[in-house]
Amino acid sequence: GAFQKKGHSARVLSPEEAERLAKDQVLVSEFKQLKLEKEAQKNWDLFYKRNSTNFFKDRHWTTREFQELKACREFADQKLTILEAGCGVGNCLFPLLEEDLNIFAYACDFSPRAVEYVKKNALYSTERCKVFQCDLTKDDLLDNIPANSVDVVTLIFVLSAIHPDKMHLVLRNIYKVLKPGKCVLFRDYGLYDHAMLRFKSGSKLGENFYVRQDGTRSYFFTAEFLSQLFKAEGYEQVVNEYVQRETVNRKEDLRVPRVFLQSKFQKP
Repeated sequence: GAFQKKGHSARVLSPEEAERLAKDQVLVSEFKQLKLEKEAQKNWDLFYKRNSTNFFKDRHWTTREFQELKACREFADQKLTILEAGCGVGNCLFPLLEEDLNIFAYACDFSPRAVEYVKKNALYSTERCKVFQCDLTKDDLLDNIPANSVDVVTLIFVLSAIHPDKMHLVLRNIYKVLKPGKCVLFRDYGLYDHAMLRFKSGSKLGENFYVRQDGTRSYFFTAEFLSQLFKAEGYEQVVNEYVQRETVNRKEDLRVPRVFLQSKFQKP
């Protein structure tokens, strides 16, 4: 079972959780931080090598959570052009193409291996999607997508894997291909999500920024930080709220607090 609530207030920590986070102030050395940044692509590629296409479940919740994919049409079967920035192995892309036959999708990922998995998927068709490898912090999207041509950009559990100092570069890159008046749909880890509280000491890279054992990194967003990030690149905020879920495992009597940020930012 699980319950879900949306709102503008962040999750409140228990005294034990607050004490544990307050104690964990030692940061990973600068040498190791630079190495992680340099090897970020390699670490994600190894992640996909180990997990193949089995790690993430297909995300059939995308159209339910993002009514925008229907709402942004002027008429029912209008063709939409979308960009899935950071598509992984296509867990979001393929359910979307199956559920909505009037979508053409551009999709890109940092990991060459993930891109290969997408291309090998039986549902992959060059008539309905174009997938390419791309480091969103430095490879120009205009090399693969015409300027001002995309109706919706999805940025789902992608920005959290990027160093906070480089996140603005991703938003600037996306801005160039998005049509005026159209939106970025964002969902990612929120502050004090269960995953953040599970990091052992020695995993902290900076404020709300951690490294996993496999070398991949994860940032946990506050609504304020995300809002400033998008507005600084010229976007307007439409929706920006926390989604708090409590997942209950009755067998083990465990309550796991999940916190995400679900947001929508528009190019004026």
